Amino acid sequence: MNRKILILADGQLGVFSAKTATSVIRYRPKEVVAVLDREYAGRNTHQILGVPAAIPIVSTVEAGLAFGPDTLLIGIAPPGGQLPQEWRDTLRACLTAGLTILSGLHTFLDEDPELAALARKHGARIVDLRRPPEDQPIAAMLARGTRALRVLTVGTDCNVGKMVAALELTATAKERGIDARFLATGQTGMLIAGGGVTLDRIPGDFMAGHVEKLVVEQGDAELAVVEGQGSLVHPAYSSVTVALLHGALPDAMILVHHAGRETVRFQDVKIPPLPEMIRRYEDALAPLHPSKVVGIAINPYGAHPEEAADTIAWAEKDTGLPAVDVVANGAGRLLDAVLRVRRG
Repeated sequence: MNRKILILADGQLGVFSAKTATSVIRYRPKEVVAVLDREYAGRNTHQILGVPAAIPIVSTVEAGLAFGPDTLLIGIAPPGGQLPQEWRDTLRACLTAGLTILSGLHTFLDEDPELAALARKHGARIVDLRRPPEDQPIAAMLARGTRALRVLTVGTDCNVGKMVAALELTATAKERGIDARFLATGQTGMLIAGGGVTLDRIPGDFMAGHVEKLVVEQGDAELAVVEGQGSLVHPAYSSVTVALLHGALPDAMILVHHAGRETVRFQDVKIPPLPEMIRRYEDALAPLHPSKVVGIAINPYGAHPEEAADTIAWAEKDTGLPAVDVVANGAGRLLDAVLRVRRG
């Protein structure tokens, strides 16, 4: 059943600062009725985020409720995953109005005594998307036995567009009549796909096992496209990256890079050249399942058009691989490169 979603991004509405909001608006626009952000109130999401959908932006909960939402989505996934304290009044008002709250924060809102009591009183629900499953599978390289050709998006950094590249690759494959499935591994991907697992909340020993379980469950497809997380060179998020490599055991990888980004987010770590990043990913996987990076997805957001074009041309020259902006130009060339693995 489709929801009617009011997205909360107050003071943080932006492509990178409100990744969850931006992605849901891009891929499930018919379910979003309004966005709450006082800074951009009176404008729309096409103007602010550059997404196709022109969804109205409002300044107050009351204005948002006028659009008839049944759900409030917290539209950010900040480092540390904590709820901004200034947003509590908004959550109180939405629970009092009977709205379901969808949260991808690391803080579990259904464990907040005040918010949980309000939800019970007004017949509302709180859904914490990052709550981990209870089982504790151990990876055992079972993904190699699946029918599906497995593809993993990997990144030069976190928050560069690995999910978008995976979604666009899946959509392009489906347009060609291929049984392709997007396997979500984060809270935003789960909102879009309607299932998956939030990998970064699972204890370390079981992360690869949950990825493997997800791949095996979807392994009867022709193509299983696994959403990447983090980066091998990011000090904070490399653990989820390794778990994805060893759990999914991809037959092919797509490397994703944000044009113009030179250091990883929130850290003083220089991003290595693309050929070096490719080698690092292939070497990390080689002992378990030899695989190759077969294409590059360039995220041009915020870059001058000439800089973005230069980055794409430079990526192709330096790596010898097809490089594309999947949003502007589609993922066809990347899919062609993936399918050559099957024929190889």
